[in-house]
Amino acid sequence: MIGRRDGALMRNNSSNQSLLKSRIAIAIVIGMFLGCIFAFFFPHGIFSSNSPHFDHNHLTRSISQVVSTSCESSDSLNMLKAEFVAASEKNAELKKQVNVLIEKLRLAEQGKDHAEKQVLVLGEPHKAGPFGTVHGLRTNPTVVPDDSVNPRLANILEKIAVGKELIVALANSNVKDMLEVWFKSIQKVGIPNYLVVALDDEIAKFCESNDVPVYKRDPDKGIDSVGKTGGNHAVSGLKFHILREFLQLGYSVLLSDVDIVYLQNPFHYLYRDSDVESMSDGHNNMTAYGYNDVFDEPAMGWARYAHTMRIWVYNSGFFYIRPTIPSIELLDRVANRLSHGNAWDQAVFNEELFFPSHPGYDGLYASRRTMDFYLFMNSKVLFKTVRKNANLRKIKPVIVHINYHPDKLPRMQAVVEFYVNGKQDALSSFPDGSE
Repeated sequence: MIGRRDGALMRNNSSNQSLLKSRIAIAIVIGMFLGCIFAFFFPHGIFSSNSPHFDHNHLTRSISQVVSTSCESSDSLNMLKAEFVAASEKNAELKKQVNVLIEKLRLAEQGKDHAEKQVLVLGEPHKAGPFGTVHGLRTNPTVVPDDSVNPRLANILEKIAVGKELIVALANSNVKDMLEVWFKSIQKVGIPNYLVVALDDEIAKFCESNDVPVYKRDPDKGIDSVGKTGGNHAVSGLKFHILREFLQLGYSVLLSDVDIVYLQNPFHYLYRDSDVESMSDGHNNMTAYGYNDVFDEPAMGWARYAHTMRIWVYNSGFFYIRPTIPSIELLDRVANRLSHGNAWDQAVFNEELFFPSHPGYDGLYASRRTMDFYLFMNSKVLFKTVRKNANLRKIKPVIVHINYHPDKLPRMQAVVEFYVNGKQDALSSFPDGSE
């Protein structure tokens, strides 16, 4: 019994000594850990004259934070918080720039896609892919810019254009009142890349006084006399000649008449996959985008029905044109025909775009796209259909072109009242057509 009791006592003494040593070791570790904490938070001592006022609550919070998390995770969290604060401060500035960056990215991606397609089509011959996967090239390569064509204009465009594209309008003093509605609607939307080609000194001064980007051309006998004194059709013919320089300089142009009200930025709604992208004079899906029209000639008996393809004309007062060889050839063809006859520019514009090659005539191989007629809306669509339909009235067009009506100014002002100022009866007093 005594032997067993002595053995138990010896084992207990040994355990107590081991436990004591463990406690001492733990105390030393805790002391060193607390020392590290105090050294980190109070490098100059707790009661140093250079140290801040001692705060028990602060110390308690600090110790709790350090104990609960490692130093590395605490540093990472602080860094993340600092980065979050910095990002929040820059958020307002980034919001202003995001639209421009998105637009540039989209244009870059689009250009990359076009370039890849051009390499495929224009490069080494290749086999056709599986059924349904073969697509031809519609986007012709752009020309090499040539600043020597017009150095002064090139300098202006470099400052104004966004993504090598801009809105261009020609104007003389005959359309001064409409021009004011035109550029105020552009300014209201916040479109920066637009330019007025002034055809007389009065319009040049008028634009300058209203902070409107303006370009006054160098005198050109014959051409400039038409621009200064001519009416709408004469100026419309002149624009094809002037527009050529913009394309030669490497810029895509959204050519615009001044009887247009802008309600959204049109550059956000372009596809840019064709040489010419134009609004239509059509007023529904069939007339705007094409349809199969059956011609009936009873005298032919069994063959009395002949199928024809029809499409209403593109509007030569609002179209987007890229700086490609077919585009420049189109401008040359139209300008040449208008200079040798008393033709309507819109008719010639469409004939050159659509007439195919046939004996004695080589057609123009330019790709084309028709714009959405509800977004790029002509005045027939607006006054005959949209204003009378509760659902269509909710659509906000990109632009409204008063091309079907001669009382242009009051209808432009009414469009502003309806779509911008929210006056629901602003369009009600006008007839469907012209009186």
